[in-house]
Parts: sequence; C-alpha cells; structure tokens
Amino acid sequence: VQLQASGGGLVQAGGSLRLSCAASGGTFGTYTMGWFRQTPGKEREFVAAITWSGGTTYYADSVKGRFTISRVDVANTVYLQMDSLKPEDTAVYYCAASRFTTPRAMGVMTKYDYWGQGTQVTVSS
Repeated sequence: VQLQASGGGLVQAGGSLRLSCAASGGTFGTYTMGWFRQTPGKEREFVAAITWSGGTTYYADSVKGRFTISRVDVANTVYLQMDSLKPEDTAVYYCAASRFTTPRAMGVMTKYDYWGQGTQVTVSS
C-alpha cells in the first residue's frame, strides 16, 4: 500500500487547509485511516482517524471542533479539513492506514501499518 499526502502549505492563523491522502494498492475500503503530525524534536502525535466504514471518527482534544476527517472510498482518498488553524498546528502531517484496529485504539500509532511521506503545514501568527 502506498500513501501520498498532499495539500500542505503556508496559511495565516484562523485560515483553513484541506489535506488529501491518496492510497494505491491494497484494499483501501477495509482500512482505518488516520492522520498524525510531528514537529522537530517531538514525538509524532495523533490528530484524527476514521474507521473503514466511515461510521466512527476520533480526534485529538487539541483539534476537536476545528478539524474534520472524511473519506471517499471510490477515490481511495482520505481528507483532513483543517479550520481555525493556530500556529501550534504547524507540523509535518502524515497519513496512515491500519489493517486491524479497534475504535478504542484508533489513536495508537503502532496500530498503523502503512505511512505516507508527510506534507508540511505552516501556520503563521
């Protein structure tokens, strides 16, 4: 499975960006998909996830109410709509796919089997 993240860029605080992650290979419709982010010197942290059915989503407290994860299985793509961006959202954002996980473990990085290359998001104050 190959994951290609895109959509990052530079935006002012309060602005919006939409990240996309296109998957190829594998069976996209069966994977739980997640977004994580990382800043230099810090561990990669969970941002959002969505189950294979799209019926359950899960967000980190820091982005709840501002970010929305969604998926379009016919396009093998997962999205992360980011609104009301803050400077502390600045990071490299990674998409990931999990073959087997439970809703309770959707935020656990080690549950994800495949990772994209990351896309930089920079929010200026």
